[in-house]
Amino acid sequence: MANTKFEVATIGGGCFWCTEAVFQEVRGIQKVISGYTGGNAPGRPTYREICSGLTGHAEVVQVTFDPSVISYEDILIIFMTTHDPTSLNRQGADAGTQYRSVIYYHDDNQERKAKAVLVEMSALYQKPIVTELSPIGIFYDAEEDHQDYYKNNSQQGYCQVVINPKLAKLRKLHANKLLN
Repeated sequence: MANTKFEVATIGGGCFWCTEAVFQEVRGIQKVISGYTGGNAPGRPTYREICSGLTGHAEVVQVTFDPSVISYEDILIIFMTTHDPTSLNRQGADAGTQYRSVIYYHDDNQERKAKAVLVEMSALYQKPIVTELSPIGIFYDAEEDHQDYYKNNSQQGYCQVVINPKLAKLRKLHANKLLN
């Protein structure tokens, strides 16, 4: 395993707590960091500034993965099937551009693969997919209390009502890609 070359995927599917919880259960994922990218405000944004919707940033996760265990395409398929990629700037009650569905690609290869997955996934939905596809900009780690949120707060109401159904969907649709 010492020769493993990890790769990074950056995706946003609404609240980063949900997306983080999903990918922490997937085999081949080395780490998941909640954060922000895609904005234009100068300096490091805060959660409060992101929530205002004025910075242009999206809540995202950076997923470090082992491509010999899980492919970039499989990560995107899991992503596209555990949130609503047809909902513009909202996931459930979370509304605003900071909650947009977005894939930030790190190179031309990721861009090409993401475009193919978006086309493939469009057949699963009756409404058009509105997931943004953009080059990665500066990524900022979210504050510490946003890291491992579900693991640390699984009994909290938001986790019970919003995250648990996403995890149930993950377990149903992608059981063969989960940690044991």
